[in-house]
Amino acid sequence: MCNPACFIFMVWLIALLVYPGVPARSGDSYLKDNITVRQGDSAVLKCSVDNKVSRVAWLNRTTILFTGNEKWSLDPRVVLLNTAVTEYSIKIQNVNLYDEGPYVCSILTNKKPESTKVHLIVQVPARIVNISTDVSVNEGSNVSLVCLAIGRPEPTILWKFRTSKGNRIITEGEYVEMTGITKDMSGAYDCITSNDISPPDVRTVQVTVNYPPVISRAQSTGTAVGQKGVMWCEASAVPLADFQWYKGERRLLNGFNGVKIENKGKQSMLTFFNVSEEDYGNYTCVAMNTLGITNASIILYGPGAIHDMNNAALSPTSSFLLLTLVLTLSVLSKF
Repeated sequence: MCNPACFIFMVWLIALLVYPGVPARSGDSYLKDNITVRQGDSAVLKCSVDNKVSRVAWLNRTTILFTGNEKWSLDPRVVLLNTAVTEYSIKIQNVNLYDEGPYVCSILTNKKPESTKVHLIVQVPARIVNISTDVSVNEGSNVSLVCLAIGRPEPTILWKFRTSKGNRIITEGEYVEMTGITKDMSGAYDCITSNDISPPDVRTVQVTVNYPPVISRAQSTGTAVGQKGVMWCEASAVPLADFQWYKGERRLLNGFNGVKIENKGKQSMLTFFNVSEEDYGNYTCVAMNTLGITNASIILYGPGAIHDMNNAALSPTSSFLLLTLVLTLSVLSKF
């Protein structure tokens, strides 16, 4: 049976629930104004009392949690702590966003109810919830990337582009807009979000830029008759280039006439195992993919041949005629 003091106390508790605007008065109880915890952690709400207190209770926005040692809340995460007689504290385990809000420690002292309030603030680590999928585009296209994150406090978002010299910040915010993309802009783009509550959350978008072949290596080779001769052709391209070799108008096939063709990634190698006089001459390396085609001229020449800066070989006969002309001019200049 509830006595008059108990009745007054219960009326006071109900008033706090029905009229949340009832002013809080400080008495012999003490409570911090705000408590900040991270989502998933535990929150301890402390209320200091003395021996003049006859009844105590904990309430949140809509529910009486505890009155004395009796639990009213059905939430198993809310427990009453067995602390000192001068402290009346509760613990909320595995705190989530729904727990955020005001809490009231209500005290009955000498038939006079008093209360103090605390506001529980729940912080949420920054987390990426949506990000663009990997994208493959042709050179010259426009590319848009998006990265959405949640967290409390509001998280920041940075985009970084990984380069051979390290990561480079390209923008701040949810979106990346790239117009007229080039092959140099192909690579990994990191979205990094943080609000200093936990380590940053990082997700990566791989951007692949397709472009036609560009031959970067095609060097002429000098080899004596009867020796092994190797010519190289290297082309950068996305997708990888397919290679073909020609001598004049005739396409060379792997395994015919002592010729071996090996294609590995960006490189193609043409090998003669036993070079003959007929093998000397100009060869064409052709590199192609779905976006384009290009070629380079490569010369297989014998000992004594001279090749110019453009790798075009001069025959030994041409070299001899050139030397004769130089000597003749030298002699004539003395007269």
